[in-house]
Amino acid sequence: MRSLYRAIMDADVNPLKNLGRAQRFQVMVYLSIMWTTIFCAAAGAWLWYGELIVGHLLIASGFLVTGVTFHRASRAGTYRDHPLQDGTARYDDVWGG
Repeated sequence: MRSLYRAIMDADVNPLKNLGRAQRFQVMVYLSIMWTTIFCAAAGAWLWYGELIVGHLLIASGFLVTGVTFHRASRAGTYRDHPLQDGTARYDDVWGG
């Protein structure tokens, strides 16, 4: 159970590890807001006629967005992995960072 939790929630273990620390934090915050919204909307729809359909669609959408985000993060490198064609430095590389 612990390894399953870390595979999703630990940004040093999940596919977001390929991103910079700031980007990892931003993506994890956006995903947490998305999941909070999904569960709040599903709980709010409980009294509505189509609560099961709405809840399942929200959760399925959340899994889809999370899966696509993790997949794209595992394939993508940082901007340093894609140098410019003319060989010039990018962003903070100018300052030797």
